[in-house]
Amino acid sequence: MYNVIFLQEGVGSLMSMLPFLAIIFVFYFFMIRPQMNRQKKEKAFQAEIKKGAKVVTSSGIHGKIAEINAAENTITIETSAGKIKFERSAISMELSKKFLAPVKK
Repeated sequence: MYNVIFLQEGVGSLMSMLPFLAIIFVFYFFMIRPQMNRQKKEKAFQAEIKKGAKVVTSSGIHGKIAEINAAENTITIETSAGKIKFERSAISMELSKKFLAPVKK
C-alpha cells in the first residue's frame, strides 16, 4: 500500500516540475541563445574592421577609421572635429555604401 502512494507522489512531483522546465527552455531559446549569437556576430565585425571604413560608435559619433592599434586594442577615428581614440569594442556599426544606397521600388 505504501509503495503505491510513493509512486503516485513521484509522478506528481515530476509533473509539477514540468512548468519550471518549460520556462527554462523558453528563456534559453528565445532570450539567451539569440543574445549569444548577436555577441558572436559583433565580435566578428569588430575583428574584421579595416582602416578607412566609415563607422558609428556606440555613443553615436560618426567618423572614418584613421588608425588601428592592435596591441592596445584601440581605434583612432577621424571626425570633422578632429581625431578621437576609442576602444575597438565601442564601434557599433559600419556605414558602407550598401546601407546608404537608396531603396528602389
